Order: sequence, then structure tokens, then C-alpha cells
Amino acid sequence: MKRYTVVITGASGSAYGMRLVEQLLLVGEVTLIFTKSGAEVTAYELGFVLPETGAREAVLGFLELRPDVPLRVVSDDDLFDAVASGSSAIDATIVMPASMGFVGSVAAGLASDLAERAADVTLKERRTLVLVPRETPLNLIHLRNLTALAEAGAVIVPAMPAFYQRPATVDDMVSFVVGKVLDVLGVEHRLFERWGS
Repeated sequence: MKRYTVVITGASGSAYGMRLVEQLLLVGEVTLIFTKSGAEVTAYELGFVLPETGAREAVLGFLELRPDVPLRVVSDDDLFDAVASGSSAIDATIVMPASMGFVGSVAAGLASDLAERAADVTLKERRTLVLVPRETPLNLIHLRNLTALAEAGAVIVPAMPAFYQRPATVDDMVSFVVGKVLDVLGVEHRLFERWGS
């Protein structure tokens, strides 16, 4: 079974990360980390408030998932968690959405909290790191940080919904972007109709 880490940062687009968690739990284990601002933006955008205790149960309830799914919700302060170590067998880390502050911190190798450390470990172990920036316009600093991470091996998948599949809802647009991330991870899905299908 594949093992994934999903990080939700404070960029707008927390729905992307939450949908990704749903999809990855169909094929593997997920460790979910909210940064402090990620939890705040999720509360604002989705109305989901991450409690101080019982976070796993709260996420399961919000996503309407069975209690037996292999989900862990870990505090961003917990630098002793397994995903902070290169010896932990994580297949991929996905930061969705990725704020430009988070991107800058990872590009600088800061690893000052669990989310940053998980991304840093993924890069150093030559595993798949996917960053989904949700910012526009991008300034030169943003572009240089994204370039540095791409050069270090990260895959950059900007949150850019397409319209050739004629999305009828916001949910359709979220599904498209999540589907593109699943494509990068090699995970089969039916979140959108492929061109020419």
C-alpha cells in the first residue's frame, strides 16, 4: 500500500487538499498536516475548524469517511512524527495548496516545522514532492523559488483548472486540478473526462 503525506498550507484552495486526501485514501495511507495558516484558511473557506484534540475524527466526519480508513492527522509542531525522518517509507509528499511563503521556506531548506521538514525529507530522499501553488500573479522571487525546487526534483502542478471538459460547478474545477496531481502520482481516477475520450 502506498503512503502519502498531504500538507495544506495557508494559500487559498484548501478544497484541493481535502479532495486529494479523499482520493488518496482510496489507494493508500495518508498523513495529513495542516500548517497554522492552512487550518485558518480551511476554516474560512470550507467552514471546517480543526479541533485541538480529535483532529482525525473531525476530518473523517467532515469528509464523510469511514472510521477505518488509514488516515493520520498530525500536528505541524510534532517534529518527532515519522514523516520527519528519511527512514520513514513515504512514497510522496503533496503540498496542496502551497503558499509562496511555504515554497520559499522549503526552497531555502529551513525545515522549521513538520510540514517543511516532510517536504525537505522528501527531496533529500529523492522521493516525489508535488507542489501545487495557488497564487497569481507570480513575482520573480516566487518564480525563482519554484525553479529552485523544480531543479531539486519537485514537480510543480499549478492550480490551473481547464475548461475543455466544460465544468458545471466549482467542484468540477477542483476535481480537475486534483486529477492532474493524481496523474503525476500515477494514481488512476475518474475525476474528469480526458480530452478525446
